[in-house]
Amino acid sequence: MSGNWRDRTVSTFECQKMPAVSSRGMVVSNHPLASSAGAEMLAAGGNAIDAAIATLFTLTVVEPMMVGIIGGGMAHIRLADGSHRFIDGQSTVPQAVRDTTYTSKPGSRHDVFDTVDDENLNGPKAVAVPGSLKAWCETLRRFGTMSLADVMQPAIKHAARGYATTPYLHECITESAVEMRRDKPIAAIYLPDGVPLKVGERVVQAEYAETLSYIAAHGEKALYEGPLGGILVDYMEKNGGFIRRADLTNYTTVERQPIRADYRGWTILGPPPPAVSGVHIAQMLNILEGYDIASLGFGAAETIHYLAEVLKIAFADRAAASGDPDYVGVPVERLTSKAYAEERRRAIDPARAQAWSAGVTQLESAHTTHMTVADAAGNVVATTQTINNLFGAKILIPGLGTIPNNYMNLFDPRPGHALSLAPGKRVTTSMSPMIALRDGKLKFALGLPGGKRIFPSAMQALVNLIDHGMSLQEAVEAPRVWTEGNALEVEQAVPESVRAKLASMGHKVEVMPTVAGGMNAIAFDEDGTMTGAACWRADGTPIGISGGLARGGIRFRLA
Repeated sequence: MSGNWRDRTVSTFECQKMPAVSSRGMVVSNHPLASSAGAEMLAAGGNAIDAAIATLFTLTVVEPMMVGIIGGGMAHIRLADGSHRFIDGQSTVPQAVRDTTYTSKPGSRHDVFDTVDDENLNGPKAVAVPGSLKAWCETLRRFGTMSLADVMQPAIKHAARGYATTPYLHECITESAVEMRRDKPIAAIYLPDGVPLKVGERVVQAEYAETLSYIAAHGEKALYEGPLGGILVDYMEKNGGFIRRADLTNYTTVERQPIRADYRGWTILGPPPPAVSGVHIAQMLNILEGYDIASLGFGAAETIHYLAEVLKIAFADRAAASGDPDYVGVPVERLTSKAYAEERRRAIDPARAQAWSAGVTQLESAHTTHMTVADAAGNVVATTQTINNLFGAKILIPGLGTIPNNYMNLFDPRPGHALSLAPGKRVTTSMSPMIALRDGKLKFALGLPGGKRIFPSAMQALVNLIDHGMSLQEAVEAPRVWTEGNALEVEQAVPESVRAKLASMGHKVEVMPTVAGGMNAIAFDEDGTMTGAACWRADGTPIGISGGLARGGIRFRLA
């Protein structure tokens, strides 16, 4: 539809950040030092994969509450030849764990996985087998051009020399302070004298710098086969954790093919199971394709109503049939089919909110970080990585200086369900590193953190770009909504008049300061330029590389 989307909406907003434009490469992550690390690799002649791995290692230092080498993640890689692949480095259940290992808290809802004494949330018993480090090192060897030692130098420097605490990090420490005070090693760094680090105070991680230096010299074997793994296993054995040496030596990454959605002439590529995002983004877009979303207008009550209904449908199906495809039969073809979308669309009431049950049968955190990188050759990496909750298991492994994940909290502690525990089972995730093509040409790459709110937010950003015609900066900063069947969460920029109309339609509206976390994205223009954008919900920073080397044969000479 022609015209400005602002002419068709009552939900207006102003962007709080500015995009960056470049010609030779772009890095967008949720911390300026991490984006700088990736840009340094591009400036040195590296490709997008080199830049991505440098950015990720640096994020383990400057976003320690979100990502770490004892974590997991999913990377969407598009190579210059146009091929797409997903590198699944998700964590797995240790072999010692059974579906009855934990006891569910009495009275917990079906979608709440809390256990007695929070054993799957905080402490050693919450830690799943890590996949991040192995995935990053393997990805660099396969697709990068630089050495591991080179791409790790920025991370080592910032760990050893320290960096300034941002307001965002301070708030995260404050939010997790009660649990972190119970572990002396983690409290010593982030809660000196029992008080959260203040804004501007330096975060120094000398022990972690030594760990990173050892990895730079010895690669992932240092953890999965070598002495760093021994330190992790010894800690687990002494403190009641489940990870053993065999869990590390037997861990493997998995290369997977993307889920494809065709939406209004666009091709949308997203992650396959065990991620739920690619399947359900395709499902939701297929349903929305039957409505004239552009004419309804961004942020209108009618538009939000349809978004809420497709979200509830997706979450109902997600609960019934999602998980590790090696353990659960996920009906991908049915969920992503146009016929199934039409079936679900016919049941939507355009004037009233409904409760939804699953339309498929089972066949058998929320705190993450995201980064997007592209180079001039056409290589793109969009990857989401996490240690699950803020500061993961809320402990620090002495001798490693790093914070482990608490991924065990993502499994259902009750037997007999799609997400129940089983030895070796991979984590199911909402991570959504998405890439959009038009007529086969690369147009957008994006992603964000935010647990179960990730894939609904990524879907809304795609709708903002495709249906509403927003700029990239507008699309990542636009107010979001979310529901899985209970309250309809809306961000504060959604006006009171729209909230009231939604309430009259039967939605239980709840105003939130944010829905999900800091999105970052790259847009690709016909002339080869790239635009990078990051939103106000995190410390996101786009850094672009332009210019280039001197023309051959040029010399400056004095007369």
